[in-house]
Amino acid sequence: MSDAIRIRVLETIGEREIDGLSDVLIDCVEGGASVSFMLPMTRAKADRFWRGAAAAVARGERLVFAAEDGAGTIVGTVQIILAQPENQPHRGDHAKMLVHRRARRRGLGAALLAAAEDGARQAGKTLLVLDTASDDAERLYARNGWRRCGEIPSYALWPDGRSCATTFFFKFLGD
Repeated sequence: MSDAIRIRVLETIGEREIDGLSDVLIDCVEGGASVSFMLPMTRAKADRFWRGAAAAVARGERLVFAAEDGAGTIVGTVQIILAQPENQPHRGDHAKMLVHRRARRRGLGAALLAAAEDGARQAGKTLLVLDTASDDAERLYARNGWRRCGEIPSYALWPDGRSCATTFFFKFLGD
């Protein structure tokens, strides 16, 4: 990964960040990522999602990380959902790991993953869980110490409406 990439936690999410995060989300969905959105992926849909995430950050319910290139353009993001049921205060959900197609294959996914895990640790989480529909993502998580739990067929849809399986992973942060 280029030294020019910087990953930071977004303590507040303003219009500049929403624009950049929406660009990444739209690119990923248009590129076929199964991340809860269907085609056509509109700017309004993406902005609405990030405004909701911004409100959750403001309430202390989630962490949002942004990866920025040397020009300050957001090229990747990941979230840790901190708000959990009262019997699961130790757990966080790793969510919306997104890397713009032009920034892939440079180690950005692993760097975002490490930043998110560090942020979760600092927030007192000892267990993270996630689900993914991508073989590439599965390999990334396995290489970084995540344990595969299993796969559920036809769990979600690809953005074009085809059915896809989802694989679940977990990681103890003390591992």
